[in-house]
Amino acid sequence: MRWWLPAERPTEPPTGYKIAHAMLSQDGARAGFTGVSLGGALPYGVLDDASCVYGRRHRPPARLCDCGFHCVHEREVAEALLCTAEHRAAVLLEVSVLGAYIRFERGFRYARQRVRTATVGPCACGAPAVAFADAGWGRPGWRALAATCAGCVRARTSVSLAGFARLAGQGQGLWVIGGGAGRRDGRPAAEAAGAEAGEGFGVPELVAEAALLQARLDWFQSQLARLGDRGDRDDRGGRGEQD
Repeated sequence: MRWWLPAERPTEPPTGYKIAHAMLSQDGARAGFTGVSLGGALPYGVLDDASCVYGRRHRPPARLCDCGFHCVHEREVAEALLCTAEHRAAVLLEVSVLGAYIRFERGFRYARQRVRTATVGPCACGAPAVAFADAGWGRPGWRALAATCAGCVRARTSVSLAGFARLAGQGQGLWVIGGGAGRRDGRPAAEAAGAEAGEGFGVPELVAEAALLQARLDWFQSQLARLGDRGDRDDRGGRGEQD
């Protein structure tokens, strides 16, 4: 009796989809992702190997363990997970399944992966996101990030979408795409981004960087104005007491 399916030897790596939280290292020099369920305590890079979350010495994906990276076959299935309250701040990843893998009805469990694209949803206020900002939680040495618009960044630790792609990509060709960002030529945003790989940043990326910088400048100017008004009131109060 056969207890497993025959081994597969695809000509190219299978593609899968998953959701994850964007992460930024404490020193701001690295970026990556962390899962939303099993293995969520272990941030991973764009190109990374899985490890057993239970600390066992076997190589993922072991048949008698749950270790390894996980993804689903269909993009729509992964997108549906973003509807739940606890996953609203997560991003949608398109990954290449590398190394050994186990195929299931709905997805893969596998040893190695390359994150190709990360699709970011809107800011919590509903405006298009231009950056990632501190989400208020994290893992040891890592800050969790959430998509934010230019008006909601304020003084939080943040990085633009293009900056996150640079930090996380490390030359691996990661593309970070704003949710719903279609193309005038009708191609999906992820497909167009892949076709333009190696061409450098275009107008949308530069506009987003400028918007983030302008938002920070506006916030600092408002804080300076507030401090200036308070200083004037203190001066007037002080002169009144002397009189």
